[in-house]
Amino acid sequence: MRTLVLGRSPARLTEVVATLRTDGFDAEGVSTPDEARERLAAEEFGVLIIGGAVDPETRAALKEFAAAHRVRRVIDGALTAPYDAYVRREFEPLIRETAAGE
Repeated sequence: MRTLVLGRSPARLTEVVATLRTDGFDAEGVSTPDEARERLAAEEFGVLIIGGAVDPETRAALKEFAAAHRVRRVIDGALTAPYDAYVRREFEPLIRETAAGE
């Protein structure tokens, strides 16, 4: 299940994507809503993770856009340290659950 991660903090975004990839997930990261829309428009992602620093209006618009482009699950993220443990505890089970429903 391809996963797109939108994160405003480059260091956190890098760590989230690296953790997902290390654990066998097909993940890609972007840092702006425009990049996210561009990637989502290709309809190649089943999961979108939106970082906690994304404002509510942008978050709502991205959720609507994602739904129109075959994204099966949107996950709201608000990372806490250690980030790799958070990703494994909070994101990975939801991605697996979504993939199992295919």
